[in-house]
Amino acid sequence: MLIEGSVCVVTGGARGLGFAMARRLLAEGGNVVITDVSDDALAAAVESLGAGSAVLPLIARASVIEDVAMVAEATVDRFGGMDVWVNNAGFTRDATMRKMPVDDFDAVIDVHLRGAWLGTRAAADYMRDHGGGSIINVSSISGKVGNAGQTNYSAAKAGVVGLTKAAAKEVGFAGVRVNAIQPGIIRTAMTEAMPEAIKQDRLRDIPLGRFGEPDEVADVVLFLASPLSRYLTGVVIEIAGGRNI
Repeated sequence: MLIEGSVCVVTGGARGLGFAMARRLLAEGGNVVITDVSDDALAAAVESLGAGSAVLPLIARASVIEDVAMVAEATVDRFGGMDVWVNNAGFTRDATMRKMPVDDFDAVIDVHLRGAWLGTRAAADYMRDHGGGSIINVSSISGKVGNAGQTNYSAAKAGVVGLTKAAAKEVGFAGVRVNAIQPGIIRTAMTEAMPEAIKQDRLRDIPLGRFGEPDEVADVVLFLASPLSRYLTGVVIEIAGGRNI
């Protein structure tokens, strides 16, 4: 197993891509802390994962400093350490600039960018004093090229790239690696609900000719969490089938 005995945190790990990441890390021998803002989502995730005491579910808001500190402390208390932290929590509130409420801009920046900064800081504070570790920030292809109707989300995800590179330079001396991933269009319930014409239009932009699968994103997270990527830091890996190259 690639990460047997490692202790991993996945924020927003009860649903979507975060759930796929948690499942993959567990399958490779990790102990995993998953956070969410919903008790019901966490309970359903724990039941579905079926990993018993290897999973610790926690209610926590990614952008609240006290919650992030609690997650770090609870992780170490439960599993005796922390080796991997994935800043995945997020949501979208799409609208054109003209129609977007300022509160919706602030909320998306708050969770995606401030949340990633708080998580990176908390994880690095522990890891730099305990032999290093791997921090993985979830950006998006939207942070590379920008999406109309997503000025908030695109700005946040571009900021995550800058955060990743700056943090990698600050904590590399202590063996702490900080990398990011940029998923493209991944096949989820949301993408499956797209009108067929829109799906076909999006597919024309993807050289591999298909949408990605959640497990394909999780595989890259596993790679960055494992010793296979031990000489990578400050790197941004696109998982988009060649879209926007």
